[in-house]
Amino acid sequence: MNLPKKELLKGCKDLKGMEGIVAQAEKVLNTWQPIWSEFIPAPLREEALRKFSTLCELNWHAYGGHPAAERQRLLCSREENKTIFQEVEKQAPIAGLLIKGNFLFDNPTSKDFRASLENMGCPPGELGDIWVIGDRGAQAICTPEAGVMLHQKIGMIRDVQISFEGVELEQLSLPSKRLSKKLTTIEASLRVDSIASAGFGLSRGKIVNQIKAGSLRLNWNPIKQPSQNVEIGDRLQLDGRGTVEVLCFETTKRQRWRVELLRN
Repeated sequence: MNLPKKELLKGCKDLKGMEGIVAQAEKVLNTWQPIWSEFIPAPLREEALRKFSTLCELNWHAYGGHPAAERQRLLCSREENKTIFQEVEKQAPIAGLLIKGNFLFDNPTSKDFRASLENMGCPPGELGDIWVIGDRGAQAICTPEAGVMLHQKIGMIRDVQISFEGVELEQLSLPSKRLSKKLTTIEASLRVDSIASAGFGLSRGKIVNQIKAGSLRLNWNPIKQPSQNVEIGDRLQLDGRGTVEVLCFETTKRQRWRVELLRN
């Protein structure tokens, strides 16, 4: 089988990333051996799975260490080898990383920890999700190779020293999977800050601060203006608080908006 490269790459938002996924698929087809990708961001994962969905010769499975992981690795296998997907999560080449530091008088974000790891020579593709653990540091998901490389190393975030410990995935306090919940709200507008406030249960002021910090995204893309409107099917992602999807909306008799949301 020859992959339809032009069709797979046409219109891709992350062309370089998709080229890597296509190369992975080609290697699987040629060698008949299943292959894991590096950790990839959610937009690329969703686009890749959608574009490859019509190619029945290949099977794909995404996993990032926990059910709600944003950054995940893709396992690609020939259709004939689909039995490999049984208990695939137990066999996934994924490890854990404990990051310790005293942040009692500082408030780092997951982006700060990611930047520190990359500055220490860990490529982005070696790193999965990172989440902050109060003022004690953070935990992260990474490749086994990155876990070994970073084990017992020392780094810095601003003026705070941090230490790393490579561990098994089971030793992490993994984020819990949120139960899906439908919400209905009445809003004066469809502004993204209004919808996010209702969906995530935060004040408009806090939502604006999250937008300024780059922690709230619309369809995985940074939000530039709180005043931009949402559309049906749009998804809002807020670091550490899951996702809110706009299911439908309609005007009320008082010329307001009745919006139905799905929070995950």
